[in-house]
Amino acid sequence: MMIRRLPWTAISLAAPLPFHSAGANTLCIPLRKQYNPSIFSFCSTSEIHLPPQSPKPSNDIDNRHSQSLKPGLYLVGTPIGNLEDITFRALRVLNSADVILSEDTRHSGKLLHHYNIKTPLMSYHKFNETQREQVVLKRLRQGEVVALISDAGMPGISDPGMELAKLCVTENIPVVPIPGPCALVSALSASGLSTDEFTFVGFLPKHSGSRRKRLEVSAEQSATQIFYVPPHKLFQFLEESSSIFGDTRQCVIAREMTKLHEEFWRGTVGEAKKVFSIRQVKGELTILIEGQTSSKVEPPSDIQLESELRELIASGESLSTAVKLVTSRTSASRKTVYSLALRKFGKQLDVEDESN
Repeated sequence: MMIRRLPWTAISLAAPLPFHSAGANTLCIPLRKQYNPSIFSFCSTSEIHLPPQSPKPSNDIDNRHSQSLKPGLYLVGTPIGNLEDITFRALRVLNSADVILSEDTRHSGKLLHHYNIKTPLMSYHKFNETQREQVVLKRLRQGEVVALISDAGMPGISDPGMELAKLCVTENIPVVPIPGPCALVSALSASGLSTDEFTFVGFLPKHSGSRRKRLEVSAEQSATQIFYVPPHKLFQFLEESSSIFGDTRQCVIAREMTKLHEEFWRGTVGEAKKVFSIRQVKGELTILIEGQTSSKVEPPSDIQLESELRELIASGESLSTAVKLVTSRTSASRKTVYSLALRKFGKQLDVEDESN
């Protein structure tokens, strides 16, 4: 797309940018100038189309429903740090909704103010979601558009929203995802660890026994393990992980993602424990630990098994005892060792049976 540069033109992206079609093969994005009410259409041709001047709309006119949405619950992804990480579609939904459910209205208010969105906010968090559910369901049944956002990322992923989505599904109310930033996916993509298979654990249980059991399950998996960890619990997490995963597993600690001081710390679990025992960090952390690497052990050959059996029998062990000992010492199954013993030392077994 070729666009002629006009140095005197200042373009503002402070308001939602609706798309419109200007022809069969032309897609135009109308943008509002910062200092002039003229509208520019940036198109897929090399020209800049200048539509006729139109009067600037009054601030008192509510045009939030200029692009109607179907009634339902909209789960809207919001930035995890950088306010630029939001989609045109997310802005349109937030601008057109009847109400926005927000985990923290003060925090979300900054985002809405930045994009000049006037939609009413309603608090919806883990301490009041049970009380809010029936109120929200009533509005949804009446045909309203309800948007749900969290403080950062996608709602319902280690944040409020899961129970409300389940209720809406039960009530046959549409649940519409509006994809956006997600800390676990962002951290995984840049981690350098395997992305073929991963397990998202999220926040660990508060009880030490339950927490340890969950870590033990993760330690046995070959998939990359992803955790959300509050900064004040980082050293506790690393100490427990070190004792269960071992000190040699590779790990990545992602913090302040998409922000000015973004950091990806990489090393082993043991190294992380040493570094962060004396280093304080701020902000929630996304921690990834590599999966268990299962090295394939070659089973012993029949010649090796026969040799071990013969040696044990020669030293005075009975055939049945020799089979047990060889099975415990090697990766071969008892069935394999016993079958070999019958073929090679069947006569000794008959003698043992006769003596018994």
